[in-house]
Amino acid sequence: MEPAKGNLYLIPCTLGETPPLEVLPLLVKKAVEEIDYYIVEHEKSARRFIKNIVPRKSQPDLQFMLINKYTDESEIPDMLSPCHQGLDVGVISDAGCPGIADPGANVVAEAHRQGIKVVPLVGPSSILLAMMASGFNGQNFAFNGYLPIDKRERRKEIKRLERLSEEAGQSQLFIETPYRNNQMLESIISTVMGSTRICVACDITLPTEFIATLTADEWKNKKVDLNKRPTLFIIQK
Repeated sequence: MEPAKGNLYLIPCTLGETPPLEVLPLLVKKAVEEIDYYIVEHEKSARRFIKNIVPRKSQPDLQFMLINKYTDESEIPDMLSPCHQGLDVGVISDAGCPGIADPGANVVAEAHRQGIKVVPLVGPSSILLAMMASGFNGQNFAFNGYLPIDKRERRKEIKRLERLSEEAGQSQLFIETPYRNNQMLESIISTVMGSTRICVACDITLPTEFIATLTADEWKNKKVDLNKRPTLFIIQK
């Protein structure tokens, strides 16, 4: 008789250097205490997170499998082999919730194909926290990831998202590489209509958190430095 399959736990982590138990429930700590097999983006950051939340956990006993942009899809099925031995496996993102704008989604899809139970745990999602704090339409919104780097293409995409926001009443979220955040905000302000509202949500859950919603015209008179700070941009016409 085959042993019962282990579960795949989606383990959220912090969005920065915030002490884990300030933003994570005790259920996350309990899961980390009990799991020794992990699928992660970077082993070093995953080990640091585990040590922060469960300092006494034996690090030599941990086993890590990497999933990132360099991982071949053919490698993913074997990552779940411990589950078929009755062992639980945890997925840890570099920041926030696994599977949301994160390569862990491919592991989750494979778990469903293999009949492995997927258990999502509660934790900070920058996308949802930004929407909560924006004052925008939380019943209809879309996350668009990164916009084009080329200035002309980026301008076209911002205008398209602004039109979509107005036509569908849909809030439009996107991000930028942190060192280009200031240029992104300038692009948005100079591209959208003056009455279009823009929410900037930066360093969410950190001591330096900054969240503000203003019209494009109002942003022209507001000074904020977003350089190298994780930031979400949302527009709503």
